[in-house]
Amino acid sequence: MLFKDDEIIVIPNTININEKIESEGSEFLPTDIIKDVIRRCEDIVIMNSCLCRTSNNCQDYPQDLGCIFLGPTANKIPKHIGKKATVEEALAQVDLADEAGLSHIIGRNKIDTVWMNIHPGKGLLTICHCCPCCCLWKVYPNLDDSISNKLEKLDGINVKLHEDNCKQCMKCLDEICMFDAIRLEDNKITIDENACKGCGLCVNACKFNAITIDYTSETIDNVVNRMENLIEIKEL
Repeated sequence: MLFKDDEIIVIPNTININEKIESEGSEFLPTDIIKDVIRRCEDIVIMNSCLCRTSNNCQDYPQDLGCIFLGPTANKIPKHIGKKATVEEALAQVDLADEAGLSHIIGRNKIDTVWMNIHPGKGLLTICHCCPCCCLWKVYPNLDDSISNKLEKLDGINVKLHEDNCKQCMKCLDEICMFDAIRLEDNKITIDENACKGCGLCVNACKFNAITIDYTSETIDNVVNRMENLIEIKEL
């Protein structure tokens, strides 16, 4: 029930676009698109702390980097949960999350309106900063298929393994991939393309450019086309 009508698309790396962005669902998004969305919104609330990391007493990632909420419904969020913020404060929050090695998810998530008891859901856009140990990464393997199947790899994303560059440092195997797409087989690193969702965490973990991500112009069009009727976002 809490995930009804949710949609999650994984979008890695950095994509620069300058178009109006509207959507229904949740997506892993590169920083530039997230910042573009923030700049178009007037109603911004930053959560005082990350509910997932504080609940799990995370020791590896900042507990005080909470979600960013956008849209008119955000103004109904209780003050003990989050505080009103400026565009500049929200952009700074994204930069801090990047520096901490967190991944961003943006979308309209029914569960947020339920636990905060605020409505309407169409007026709320959530930007999460997820760590691999406490957030979606932790619960994904245990989700029912009807929920986990909502998480899709974006068309046009291609994750490549360059064996010549691989030093077998095993960094990409250190609980990086929540989809269990990276394995060591016959003393070689392998990536299961069917399991991979293209989140890009393995690319960030690899220091030898042994894993890269490519995307096409159609990928950008896909992002824009799938973002419709979420919240009112002003034209720049």
